[in-house]
Amino acid sequence: MKLYLWNFSPLEMDFHMLALVVVLLAGLEQSWAASCVVDSFNVKEDFDPKRYAGKWYALQKKDPEGLFLQDNISAEYTIGDDGSMVAASKGRVTLFGFWVVCADMAAQYTVPDSANPGKMFMNYQGLASYLSSGGDNYWVIDTDYDNYAITYACRTLKDDGSCEDGYSLIFSRNPRGLPPAIQRSIRAKQEEICMAGQFEPVLQSGMGYIFHILFINPYINNCYEMLYSNPDYTIKEEGSVLSALL
Repeated sequence: MKLYLWNFSPLEMDFHMLALVVVLLAGLEQSWAASCVVDSFNVKEDFDPKRYAGKWYALQKKDPEGLFLQDNISAEYTIGDDGSMVAASKGRVTLFGFWVVCADMAAQYTVPDSANPGKMFMNYQGLASYLSSGGDNYWVIDTDYDNYAITYACRTLKDDGSCEDGYSLIFSRNPRGLPPAIQRSIRAKQEEICMAGQFEPVLQSGMGYIFHILFINPYINNCYEMLYSNPDYTIKEEGSVLSALL
């Protein structure tokens, strides 16, 4: 048996190493794309909207492209007599780069496939003329109903089936946060939907009150917030006052 040894010059060795790296990276990219196909994502099995109903507070979010709620995001889900789910949600949003408003939204949910109730479609409407309306998928990736929920929506798909433009929210029944064990479980789910490292925290400073007045300064992008709750109120100063919006 003869053993053949190939003698390569340093330049040839560099070329072959580069070619090997390119092949390996291409394989990894294909594997990643296959694992990030949106239709392959698992959602909560046997999702129960009645157990899901009630108040939820957003603790983390991954924004889509364009305008999105920035903080103090909460949603309250209710189930109608016919079993359909609706929601009233709110959060603070900045319009036109300076106009800070407390946005109130309403949404209705349908289940396209009764065999997979965790994959819903959401029609939403802003309860003011300057807020948008539209529709998105609303997938409940996971929830234990009592502590946390992970929702997901992809608005635009790439040719390979992965998501081009999507968003996700991490909800909690408690606005103060979640225990470490649940946080670890959530991080694993974030990886499964290919959004690991893309989330940012959501401030919950108690804006869900009966009365909300914003004093806007369009010239220096600051505002006063007056938050009213019966019987006390607090004022949070962030700048000077030029006009008031109700």
